[in-house]
Amino acid sequence: MIPKEYLSSLIERAYKEDVGDGDHSSLCCINKTEQGSAFLLVKQEGVIAGVEIAKAVFYYFSKDIAVHVYFNDGQEVKPGDIVLEVSGPQLDILTAERTVLNFMQRMSGIATETSRYVQELQGFKTKILDTRKTTPGLRLIEKEAVRIGGGYNHRVGLYDMIMLKDNHIDYAGSIEKAITLANDYLKINKLELKIEVETRTISDVEEVLRVGGVNRIMLDNFSPELTRKAVELINGKYEIESSGGITIQNIRAYAQCGVDYISVGAITHQIKSLDLSLKAV
Repeated sequence: MIPKEYLSSLIERAYKEDVGDGDHSSLCCINKTEQGSAFLLVKQEGVIAGVEIAKAVFYYFSKDIAVHVYFNDGQEVKPGDIVLEVSGPQLDILTAERTVLNFMQRMSGIATETSRYVQELQGFKTKILDTRKTTPGLRLIEKEAVRIGGGYNHRVGLYDMIMLKDNHIDYAGSIEKAITLANDYLKINKLELKIEVETRTISDVEEVLRVGGVNRIMLDNFSPELTRKAVELINGKYEIESSGGITIQNIRAYAQCGVDYISVGAITHQIKSLDLSLKAV
């Protein structure tokens, strides 16, 4: 759920960025008193996302716009479908158009791509996770789109989970030192955060099992064969996450190994926006 304050601030920035001192293209040829309507048309098959964001944008741009929704977030759509219809001052509808489309097209693209990965995992316990590979300033929006597409959110930022990745481990000196320091840090600062540690080899996995003190083990760039071996070693003691080099083509092979999660950065940083348009009536 996106905090109201965050969303309001984001929309305000989007408004200032796009409108500036006025929508002169509309102001020059449209009377402020003219009323009209428009519909949001789907031009590409996918999963719609950002409907609730769109409503908030329209209402922020004008209190006189009414929004009627036909498709809700998370529903599948096809070319020709009408997601929503708006009515109110023509000037306000046109001024809000691009901001609404920018949010919805990107969010729908993320939700659609996430849904593709989720569908590949049907029949397995494995869940799709997002990453921090998001557009600066739009992380909560993009993570909401992942959730709408059927995926799950990993940590939001650096503050809500400890993830000991390769660079942390290399700087600390070893996996054991990094884990020990992390647990000491939590104790000293009276924090309750989960600890995840990245492993690069089977030897790393064995070291984590020897040291303990974590909640989840990440298998980074493991082959399916090595993943299966690691899952057997861990034997349910900790949550297991696979990451790195995983695509829509090979994801089932990793799920078959019995991992709990697969994190995929591509669902937020390598997506194509869904083709949508707003048509005046």
